[in-house]
Amino acid sequence: MHSVDDDGLADEFFSVSRRLRRRTREALQPWELSPSLGRAVSVLSRYGDMRPGALAERLRIAPRSATEVVDDLQRLGLAVRRPDPADRRAVLVTLTDEGERVSRDIHAARREAGEQFFATLSAADRAELTRLLRKLRDDND
Repeated sequence: MHSVDDDGLADEFFSVSRRLRRRTREALQPWELSPSLGRAVSVLSRYGDMRPGALAERLRIAPRSATEVVDDLQRLGLAVRRPDPADRRAVLVTLTDEGERVSRDIHAARREAGEQFFATLSAADRAELTRLLRKLRDDND
């Protein structure tokens, strides 16, 4: 059963989420990357080389969409496809040196954007918000 408060909470959450996404897009503008490409670069930097299907799982997108993401990363010179040494029929997606550099720069820009976005919250409020968001994430996966 939903109450007016639940609806208001959802509206507030979506409003804040939209604003954070906008700030993220703005932070990525210097690299002309969409948020999805920025996430893909970050995932590859964090977890290393992976097959496109594994990238799709990490990004929570369809495998076909991951193919398009990898195509875009390759076109931008941020990643390459190379044979998987464990299975020559498969390919791995690997960040280029430029992709690694961009990943570091994106991470710093996102961190700065996040710090600015959450600047009005005290350290205790940030910790509580983090706890609540993790609970929502874990309970609704």
